[in-house]
Amino acid sequence: MDYRTLGLKVGIEIHQQLNTGKLFCDCQTEFSDEHHKEFVRHLRPTQSEMGEIDRAALEESERKLHFRYQTVPCSCLVEADEEPPHDANRRAIEASLEMTCLLGMIPVDEVHFMRKIVIDGSNTGGFQRTALIATKGSIQVGEKEIGVSTICLEEDAARRISEHGSEVTYRLDRLGIPLIEIATDPDISTPEEARLVAERLGSLLRATKKVRRGIGTIREDVNISVSGGARVEVKGAQELRLLHVYVEEEVKRQIALLEVKKTLRERGAKRIEPDIRDLSALFRETRCKVVKGALESKGRVLAVKLPKFGGLLGPTESGVKRLGPEMAAHARVAGVKGLFHSDELPGYGVTVAEVEDVASALAVEPGDAFMLVSDEEDKARAAIAKAVERANAAIEGVPEETRDPLPDGQTVYSRPLPGKDRMYPETDVRPILNNEAVLESIRLNLPEMPEAKVARFVNDFGISKEQADALVKEGYEDEFELLASGFGNPQVVARIYLNTYPELEKLGLSPSSLSLETMKDVLTSLKSGSFAKEAVSQILASVLENGHGVARAVETLGIETIDMDAVRAVCDRIVKSREKFIRERGENSLGPLMGIVMKELRGKVDGKIISDILSERIKQLL
Repeated sequence: MDYRTLGLKVGIEIHQQLNTGKLFCDCQTEFSDEHHKEFVRHLRPTQSEMGEIDRAALEESERKLHFRYQTVPCSCLVEADEEPPHDANRRAIEASLEMTCLLGMIPVDEVHFMRKIVIDGSNTGGFQRTALIATKGSIQVGEKEIGVSTICLEEDAARRISEHGSEVTYRLDRLGIPLIEIATDPDISTPEEARLVAERLGSLLRATKKVRRGIGTIREDVNISVSGGARVEVKGAQELRLLHVYVEEEVKRQIALLEVKKTLRERGAKRIEPDIRDLSALFRETRCKVVKGALESKGRVLAVKLPKFGGLLGPTESGVKRLGPEMAAHARVAGVKGLFHSDELPGYGVTVAEVEDVASALAVEPGDAFMLVSDEEDKARAAIAKAVERANAAIEGVPEETRDPLPDGQTVYSRPLPGKDRMYPETDVRPILNNEAVLESIRLNLPEMPEAKVARFVNDFGISKEQADALVKEGYEDEFELLASGFGNPQVVARIYLNTYPELEKLGLSPSSLSLETMKDVLTSLKSGSFAKEAVSQILASVLENGHGVARAVETLGIETIDMDAVRAVCDRIVKSREKFIRERGENSLGPLMGIVMKELRGKVDGKIISDILSERIKQLL
């Protein structure tokens, strides 16, 4: 797609956890698999200082959820919102000021915390504390300068553990960890640019050595719009490699919705005033499990006609989703599992005859659509009202909203886009004056920039610029430098992170969970000749799959050293057995023979040694 012609605008907000201790208390910042006590809260929306209620908070309250909080061994009363917050963590503020200097931003004179209303249960008090640290900076990505509008410091949310019915369970170990939030201007104009900007900001954050590492420690909110569309926030993306996919898919979604708007207006569609009909009697003998289950639980089957919406609820010919999933996501806010619409029926056990009966009962005409919801009557009515509200919004185009990222690059509706009505001053935390002497000290001790680190890696370790650049972008620079300096060949270390790790991920394993000690053991054993570098992938896979150490993995795999006479004997035997093949293929036979020998020796010998022996034997034969 021509993104510039489409008027694509993207802005990114990066949220990175700091390793400076919690923001308003002295609790540990390590996650815990065990919990001690529990308490339950019900949260409700409150007015902002201007007397307004935020629309996102209002919708959250309509879900009628209650929240169970699990304390951990180090939990305190601040986290439970039973004690006022302590003074803000100075180290966290200084880490934020360090990023301020790296991005050439203007720090505020005084740091004032605000309360941001959040009643999805992720904060025990029903709000999140956040403070503006700096404004007006920029980063260079290729030939383009991307504006950085703000840096904020805020507290992370509680960790979501489970959801059952109307109860959501959170654990308090993550609550209060400081987050530095960096927001760019909407200067990004392609999906690839979005990825590059996120990579650059991530590498700068890691350069400070003040950020936490690992899964879930960094998250991106991506704000996306196209011409004629609206700003949509994809919130909480954790997989950098999918960032450009979220942008691409959101562009497709907005284009599809703009086509829906155009078609509805051409058809003369008007705002729908729902005439909800109870059609339970039509489904007494239904074979649809969902509908049958609802009726057996004393629920009802409610339906509503959608004039002029025929053919616009199902996906496009290219598979891009349109209004059906959008309406279903809004219906789920009311607590139902979803809905059926006429573009997907008959199906799911709903027969042709039942579809015809519903169409007749609703007086559906050509070009119209309808939807069905089966659940408790109150829930079903609320769900239909939400879905019709979303259908009416389609006549106007693309609504502003927040969407949750899915693992396949798609997104799903979460809530309306929050606004300024959710902010009000925090009166329990004292303002902090930014001291010029502290700022000057930070400016004089800025960390090594990523590009300087790349150049140093090339010079000091002899790896290529491409390898060094990839190590920094992928966030492996610290581990690489430590291991390459004292435990292994730099080329081998680089290949493990850049080649072996992706191979392990394709197998469904999580190499990021490998400890530094495990990597030291692997490289030390490799250096001592316990196995060849070709066995590293097998050994790491065994460690991840079975949870044992490197020595045990080597033993389990049956990898052992072998003397060179035995290696030559294997090579000679395989060359002799394939003499005709070698004469036909000449030197091109080396690759296939290498594969056969390597498979037989199973990582016991370095591949270069085998290559040299085979090359010599092939030349002798030819």
